[in-house]
Amino acid sequence: MAPNYEKKYIPLARYFEEAHALEITLSFEALENILGQPLPNAAYLNSSWWKKTKPPARHFHAWTTYDYYVEDVDLARSVVFKRKSENGANGGENKEKQDILIVRQAELDDARPLINLQKAVESESDFMLYGDDERQQSVQGIRKMITEFKKSTKSAFFIALLNGQYAGYLVVIGQSAPRAQHRAGIVIGVKEEYQRKGIATTLLKEADRWSEKAGITRLELTVVKENEKAIALYKKVGFIEEGIRVNSLRINGKKTDELYMAKLY
Repeated sequence: MAPNYEKKYIPLARYFEEAHALEITLSFEALENILGQPLPNAAYLNSSWWKKTKPPARHFHAWTTYDYYVEDVDLARSVVFKRKSENGANGGENKEKQDILIVRQAELDDARPLINLQKAVESESDFMLYGDDERQQSVQGIRKMITEFKKSTKSAFFIALLNGQYAGYLVVIGQSAPRAQHRAGIVIGVKEEYQRKGIATTLLKEADRWSEKAGITRLELTVVKENEKAIALYKKVGFIEEGIRVNSLRINGKKTDELYMAKLY
């Protein structure tokens, strides 16, 4: 990362670091999703804000560092970025279409989109703790949780964005008891339309990196015994089965077992 990045724009810089398309169009909504917070008023009011490339402004480094410049701006709607050369700063291929996945920690402005994301995941799967419309959440409650997690050294909330759209999440829930601070539980969910794109694997790898820095040496989870795809994924990334949680859930009136799984570092 260049030393003159503004912290706010680091997620956007990560997006362009992964990019190799000659032209990228991002809506203002997608840009704010990537950032996890609103763009400044000047970005909505003046096309010149986007085309600045001189100090004291610094936001432009998020894309210019990776050989992109702003070609066109439709204020409050979208921005067209173009790459200066076919090789680009990334040495990428000359492709016009590309899925770009970034993972970042949740910000306060993610609260409402996170509620919608979790509701979508829970409505699509019979393997989550909550089913369709069974959980009531408030923006205030989610914001409070994000605030607490950002202060914590043992818990974290990660969001996966594919092409600027909320695609999945992973929550690391740490322990406060001194004897259990080396372990944490995880909950993961990915929207159906974004599955089979490596998002869950990327989230789990991010949890690995974060856990190492946080001093977590054991990640644990429970998974419905019939959820064979999830079990296969967890095993692939290093989780092992530790036992069966018999009759732990009632899904559609049916007694359901879960597996205990854990990954040791």
